[in-house]
Amino acid sequence: MKTVIRMLCLLICLPLGASDRETQRPRPTSDVEYWAGIFDDPARKEWQKPVTVLTFLGIQNGAVVADLGAGTGYFTRLLAIQVGPAGKVYAVDIEQAMLDHLKSRDDIAQEHVVPILAKPNDPGLPEGSTDLVLAVNTWHQIKKRTRYVRRLEKSLSPEGRVAVIDFRMGQLPVGPPPGDKVSRDDVIAEFEEAGWRFVAESVALPYQYILIFLPPEDPKRRLFGS
Repeated sequence: MKTVIRMLCLLICLPLGASDRETQRPRPTSDVEYWAGIFDDPARKEWQKPVTVLTFLGIQNGAVVADLGAGTGYFTRLLAIQVGPAGKVYAVDIEQAMLDHLKSRDDIAQEHVVPILAKPNDPGLPEGSTDLVLAVNTWHQIKKRTRYVRRLEKSLSPEGRVAVIDFRMGQLPVGPPPGDKVSRDDVIAEFEEAGWRFVAESVALPYQYILIFLPPEDPKRRLFGS
């Protein structure tokens, strides 16, 4: 239970100093109002640069996208706009309270969003359904990640891909403490161990890497589904 609580509390991490991290106890995930204040803080836009992220990802109108670790819906809202009326966003989280909050937001195009209550080791996505799985500030919290990658493969459409955005190593103004992070190189190694291909990267964000992966080679799969 402690592992599950820690996973959700750190989906998007507090910009705390080292002493604060050592002394502050994690808030319960049921305290959604508190976490919404952190996850959806307007100041996040300055370093998360969501427009830059979405531009790099090149999400097409009508696409089906999974927001893995959706939390309170920071990226779900933007993705629902990006995919348009013909598209769909799976909002995936392991905490029902987060999904309930997300579903209550009137600034999210709810008719394009499908909440999914996942398990820590299984995203619960429909098989062959998803053009893009986007994991923002979430990958470092997943256990047995190589096995998880193989589960993601089953959820992808023929053009499907996975994008991982997570914090660079070292002490940063935002994000988890260095010991809780997973490095860019380790993420690439995990996907390659599962037979996937590392195909694109952006260094546009100040504190995070953006990595794009394709599943084991299939001539029908394309990088951006164009």
